[in-house]
Amino acid sequence: MNDRLQQLALFVRTVETGSFSSAAHEFGLTQPSASRAVAALESRLAVKLITRTTRLISATDAGLALLPRAREALAAVEDAENAARGADQLSGVLRVALPPTYGARRIAPLLLAFLNRRPLLKVDLLMSDRYENLIAEGADLALRIGDQPDSSFVTRKLESARRLFVAAPSYLARRDPPKTLADLSRHDLIVGPVSLGEQTWSARRNGRIEVAAVEARVRATSAAGVVACAAAGLGVAIASTWMCAEELASGALTELMADYALDPISAFVVFPAGRRASQKARVFADYLEQAMTQSRISSLDPPAGFARS
Repeated sequence: MNDRLQQLALFVRTVETGSFSSAAHEFGLTQPSASRAVAALESRLAVKLITRTTRLISATDAGLALLPRAREALAAVEDAENAARGADQLSGVLRVALPPTYGARRIAPLLLAFLNRRPLLKVDLLMSDRYENLIAEGADLALRIGDQPDSSFVTRKLESARRLFVAAPSYLARRDPPKTLADLSRHDLIVGPVSLGEQTWSARRNGRIEVAAVEARVRATSAAGVVACAAAGLGVAIASTWMCAEELASGALTELMADYALDPISAFVVFPAGRRASQKARVFADYLEQAMTQSRISSLDPPAGFARS
């Protein structure tokens, strides 16, 4: 990367992260080197782009005017180089933000085939159940689970999974298995990240929606935590087939009340707002969609005729 492009890139990442140190780390530079590069850009343009204080770094009006154009210029250069190489010769680092359990169980097994065709490309998996600021994190795209309320992001539905009630055989040996939603009031319940704020669980049976109050015995902020707690015999949980397929296959978990249909849950590709999606992000999203379609995993499809309540 020549000096001018590196100066622009350091300026963009400094503003996005709010830190010279964070931007410098991404480029393998020292903090003073990153600061000098941005200062050189300001000197060349004869305008102040960043306001520096001991506690805060922010863009000036001139910096805010430059920021979207700088992003577009950097993306255009990268896309032009990748277009010349071809899709199978993509280079650089693809940064993907995604939930840990979904990443480990659904995405990691698909990465080898993708990377084998693109030997110059590297992947950073930013695994967290928290919804980070994609631009601040420097992510090219994110994979998100559940409804996406923020309409400012560009989203694309990737796949859907069935959700089901589960418990461990060790728990069911101590407690009579629930047969109806009303029976759950007499059971220990495990609540996960999708339903942490919910006061009720609802499901459909025989064409009718039933609702049960939820008083959690255990709360977990990660999907992996829900599965681990359920497999340890702590109670009844709701889990998607993404989360618990291995445990169901091994017998560590058992499906309960199979005559009930829960709302399916969907995974989405999310591109950061205010930035054109890079070619490597678009290629990766297309690959995931194609790979998941070809896999034809019927257990991931919501039940036919099921309607969201």
